Amino acid sequence: VNLAEASLLNKLIRTSLVESSHNVEILQQDPRSPLFSIKTFEELSLKKELLEGIYAMGFNRPSKIQGTALPIMLAYPPQNLIAQSQSGTGKTAAFALAMLSRVNAAEKHPQCLCLAPTYELALQIGQVIERLGQYCTDTRVTYAIRGNRVRQGTVSKEQIVVGTPGTTLDWCFKLKVVDLQRIRLFVLDEADIMIDTQGLSYQSIRIQRALPKSCQMLLFSATFRERVRAFAQQMVANPIVIKLREEELTLTNIRQYFMVCHGREHKYRALCNIYGSITIGQAMIFCQTRRNTEWLAAEMCQDGHQVGILTADLTVAQRATIIQRFRDGKEKVLIVTNICARGIDVQQVTVVVNFSLPMNGKKEPELETYLHRIGRTGRFGKQGLAFSMVESHNRWVIEVIEKHFRTKIKQLDPDNMEELEELEN
Repeated sequence: VNLAEASLLNKLIRTSLVESSHNVEILQQDPRSPLFSIKTFEELSLKKELLEGIYAMGFNRPSKIQGTALPIMLAYPPQNLIAQSQSGTGKTAAFALAMLSRVNAAEKHPQCLCLAPTYELALQIGQVIERLGQYCTDTRVTYAIRGNRVRQGTVSKEQIVVGTPGTTLDWCFKLKVVDLQRIRLFVLDEADIMIDTQGLSYQSIRIQRALPKSCQMLLFSATFRERVRAFAQQMVANPIVIKLREEELTLTNIRQYFMVCHGREHKYRALCNIYGSITIGQAMIFCQTRRNTEWLAAEMCQDGHQVGILTADLTVAQRATIIQRFRDGKEKVLIVTNICARGIDVQQVTVVVNFSLPMNGKKEPELETYLHRIGRTGRFGKQGLAFSMVESHNRWVIEVIEKHFRTKIKQLDPDNMEELEELEN
């Protein structure tokens, strides 16, 4: 799954903001310039209609990234910003508020422009803007995305344009729908994805270079690696930079166990014993191949379990539907390949099972993938359980994992239900 699709799935899986434990670091050209963060939305000079939209969306207080970034984005004179923030921390709502604040509703032409790497992400952003601005009755959003056809020379009357780089490029230069010289605020979302997707970085930079020098630039990225930094420097002059201090995923609140099994039928009996011995809210089960996910799903369905399957051959829309059903609790088990090893947080997941350990084409253990797999449980400081099932000839893989992560993985007898029942205590 590519980065843009993974980002979309991350957004779909969440019903509430992630409370990031990362510390926020602010870098600015002029260290003497005063900066401040906020604890409440009332501290901002927002229009009454925007505050009503915030409360209607269920936001009671700003998240860490919102509290730090909003005073910068709303400052006068406008300041350019590069912000790094993980998915789910509220950055979309933050820059949506900035766009809605900068708009003059009496002027019927595009004033704010936001670019996203895919059609689906552009739609999601637009929906957040529309919901936050639901009481700003004279402010409108339009979408420069495939399928939204406009005639050449038709001037858009909506004040906010959200689009993908290719279609937006056509709207601006070929169809003359948007006059870039009248744009006051430019947002580039998912910059790390833009630079990893062929063509998007060129298109984005071409649009940005046609904007007036007075236009405020806001650039958002989930990472702040050297390539993102170089890309940002091409686009944003004298920015304030908000970045997260890196913090490794910890295993301290995840209890890890392994079972030595003889073939997949024995693994399945061990899985049944786990289900028969401990209380499970929702579980994610990782398989190495699509064939094994399908076999395991068929076996579990036959035994009365509600099961969803997530593999790379599904479309984005199909994956989104499956994830939504799992989040809503319609399926209690999600059987997946590595598509879900990273970034998907479901707070109800209490158990992760490695039906097969992650190995690469050279038959070497993929240690980072193991870390991200078991990290799907024990989210937000809660206790989690992770079980790995290995064939006897792969017992050495557990030793490699233990040595690499300096952790201890306790061995369990796959056929001893009493031993499993003790884990509840």
